Amino acid sequence: MTRIARHNLLFCVVLFQPGIAWAGIPMQENDLSAVLSFDMALGLFGGLALFLFGMERLTVALKAVAGNRMRDHLERLTTNRVSGAVVGAGVTAILQSSSVTTVLVVGFVSAGLMSLGQSVGVIMGANIGSTITAQIIAFQVVKLALALIAVGYAIQFFGRNEPFRRKGSLLLGFGLVFYGMSLMGTSMAPLRQIPEFFSLAASLETPWLGILVGAFFTAVIQSSAATTGIVIALSSQGLLNLNACIAVALGANIGTCITALLAAIGKPNSALRAAAVHILFNLLGVALWCGFIDQLTTLAVALSPAHPELQGISRLAAETPRQVANAHTLFNVINTALFLPFAGLFARAAEKLLPDRKTEVPGVMIKPKFLDTTLLDTPSMALELARFEIGHLGGQILLMLAESREAFKLREERLFRELEKHDDAADLLYAEISAYLNRIGKRTLSEQESAEYYRLIQAAANLESIGDVLETDLSITGRKMINEGLRPSATMQSLLDDLHQGVYLALESAVQAIASNDMTAAQDVIARRSDIDQRLNAALQRRVESLAQSEAERLSTLNAEFELTDKLKRVYSLSKRIARLWIPKEV
Repeated sequence: MTRIARHNLLFCVVLFQPGIAWAGIPMQENDLSAVLSFDMALGLFGGLALFLFGMERLTVALKAVAGNRMRDHLERLTTNRVSGAVVGAGVTAILQSSSVTTVLVVGFVSAGLMSLGQSVGVIMGANIGSTITAQIIAFQVVKLALALIAVGYAIQFFGRNEPFRRKGSLLLGFGLVFYGMSLMGTSMAPLRQIPEFFSLAASLETPWLGILVGAFFTAVIQSSAATTGIVIALSSQGLLNLNACIAVALGANIGTCITALLAAIGKPNSALRAAAVHILFNLLGVALWCGFIDQLTTLAVALSPAHPELQGISRLAAETPRQVANAHTLFNVINTALFLPFAGLFARAAEKLLPDRKTEVPGVMIKPKFLDTTLLDTPSMALELARFEIGHLGGQILLMLAESREAFKLREERLFRELEKHDDAADLLYAEISAYLNRIGKRTLSEQESAEYYRLIQAAANLESIGDVLETDLSITGRKMINEGLRPSATMQSLLDDLHQGVYLALESAVQAIASNDMTAAQDVIARRSDIDQRLNAALQRRVESLAQSEAERLSTLNAEFELTDKLKRVYSLSKRIARLWIPKEV
C-alpha cells in the first residue's frame, strides 16, 4: 500500500471509526488514531449528529411550510428545460432536499404531467438548489445558534396553532445545524498541533483521492450537505486547503446519487430513469472538472471576499468557507448550463439503459407506482403521490369497463373471468392506497390538506365501488346471459353498446380529473348527463316496446337487459360523484 493510500485510509479511520481510540485496542504511539481523544471524537460526532438532526428538522419544517406552493410550482412551471431547471433549483433551495424534488418529479413523469426530458432539467436544477446549505453555513452565523435553538423551541412549545409551531421548528432546525457546525469546528481545532494530519490532508489535494473520500462519506451518511459542512468546518480551522476541500465536495456530488438510487429500487422504470439521469449528470460533471480543480479554485477565490488584514490560520478560517461554498455553487451552476442543452440526450440515454418493461401482465397483481413512505411527514406532497396512485387505480377500472364491453359483445365467459382477476388486482391496489391515506391522516393536517385528504378518500372509494359493480353485477349478468343462451336483439345490442361507450367516456374524464387535478375534465363528466340520459331512455324505450310484443320466454332476456342498463347507470352515477369532488361548490 502506498504512503498516500495509507494516509487516505487513516483519514477514513479518523472520520468513521473514532471508537477504536478508546476501545482498549493497543496502538502505536505514533499512530494518528491514538491522538484522537475521546473528547475530540465526541465533539466531532456529536456535532455531526446535531447537524444531521437539525437538517432533518429543517427539511421537514420547510416542506410543511412551503410544500403546497413548491408542489404547484413544480407541476405548472416546467414547460421547458430552462424553466424546469430554475424551478428545480428554487424548490430544492427552499425544501433543502433534492431527493424530495426527485420523488415528486418521478410522480409527475409517471402520471404523464411531465416528460422525461423536462424532468432532466428539474433534476439538474435541483443540484444547484442543494448548494444553498453550504452558502448558509459559510456565513459563519454560529453565534446565533443557541439563540435560534432557544427561540425556536419556545415557539414550538408555546405556539397554539400548527403553522406558527412549524415556524418554530424551522428556527430550531437552523439553530441545531449551526450549533452542530460549531461543535465540529471546535472539536477538530487540536488537529492543528498534529503534523501527521497535515500530511494526510495534503494527500486529498490529489483529485481522485479527495473525490473518493467525499463520495464514500456522503454515500455512508446519505447527506452531501453534511459532507460539505464538515469540509467547511475543517477549512475554518485551517486544517484543509481549498483544493482538497473542492475535491471532497466534488466527491459528495457522486455520493449523493446513492440516495436517489436507493429511493428508486423497486420503483417503476420512470423512477429508475430519473435516478440514472441524476447519476449520469453528476458523474460526467465530476469527470469534467477533475482536471480543472485549480481553475475552479482560482475562480472561487476571485469571486469570494478577501481578508488581507488577517494572517495565517485566521485568514484561512475567514476566507476558505466562503470560497468552498462558492466553488460548490459554481461547479453545479456551470455544469447545469453546459449540460442543459443536452437534456434530451440524457433522457434518451436513460431510456436506452432502462428500456420499457411490461409490469402489469394479465393475471398478475398490479403494484403501487407512486406511494413513497419517505414523504409521509410532508402531507401535502404525500397527498399528491396518493392522487397519482388513485389515478393509477382509475386506469385499472377503465380497463375493466372496456373488458366488460368486449365480453358482452363477444359473449365469452373467459373474458368475464379476466374481468374478475383485474378486480382482484384493483382491490389490492385500493387497499394499499387506503393504508397510505390512513397513515397520512394520522399526521397533523392543515385545513387545505384535510380537504384534499377527504376528497382523495372519497374518490378512491367510488372507484372501488365501480370496480365492484363491474366484477359482481355486470359479470354475473354476463355469465347468466351466456349460460342461459339469452341474447339481446341486434337493435338492443347496438343501444347497449352505445350506452357502454358513453359511460366509458364519462369515467375516463373522471379519472383524468383525479390524475391531473383537472376541473375541466370533471365538468365534462357532469355535462355528459343529458347524453347518458338520452342513451338510457333509448334503451328503456326499446325494452318497453319489446316487453309489449314479447312472448314469455323473452322475459328473461329483457330482465337481463334491464340489469345491464341499470348497472351502467350506476357506474355513471359514481363517476359523477367523483367529478363533483373536483368542482368547487360555487362553480
